[in-house]
Amino acid sequence: MSRRLKSVASLAGIVAVVTLTTAASPRTSTRPTAPAKSPATNAANGKPTSKQKANTAAVARIEDAINIDWRVLAGLDYSNGKATDTLKKLEGKMVRIPGFVVPLDDFQDEGAEFLLVPYYGACVHTPPPPPNQIVMVSMAGKKAIKLNLFDAVWLSGRLKIASVESPYGTVGYQLEGLKVEPYSSK
Repeated sequence: MSRRLKSVASLAGIVAVVTLTTAASPRTSTRPTAPAKSPATNAANGKPTSKQKANTAAVARIEDAINIDWRVLAGLDYSNGKATDTLKKLEGKMVRIPGFVVPLDDFQDEGAEFLLVPYYGACVHTPPPPPNQIVMVSMAGKKAIKLNLFDAVWLSGRLKIASVESPYGTVGYQLEGLKVEPYSSK
């Protein structure tokens, strides 16, 4: 029997023993137990609070985010403001973009506003990328995050095609950031 099959077989045996033991063991208390309150409910009435509903909705939106890359963002002609049809369809939508964080101040370790760029070192002591390759990020609720220049991230949030001036030049996009996570190929 292969090593993997032995592991599965032994796990199945453990599950069977636990199931049989649990089913056969007498209950230590005959008193009925009250159903546990979900932590996502209001203690007074057992219903979700408006803040908890908003958090749940935000998580659902983040999970529905459309993965896009910098080639899509390059579809903005920053000289005249015209965008491709694909890019126009993303206006106001929840997106997920990979990139590198650039703090707006040189020695800033944390912040709720920063730039997202396609490659490491963009904007820092080099000419900045074109405006269609820079995203101005404002984290929702002004939530500060750790700003690390060296690590690639996935940034999820609501995309807006809008030109804005930054300390590093003109930016072609704004994003209301909802989630920052370490970059992976997935």
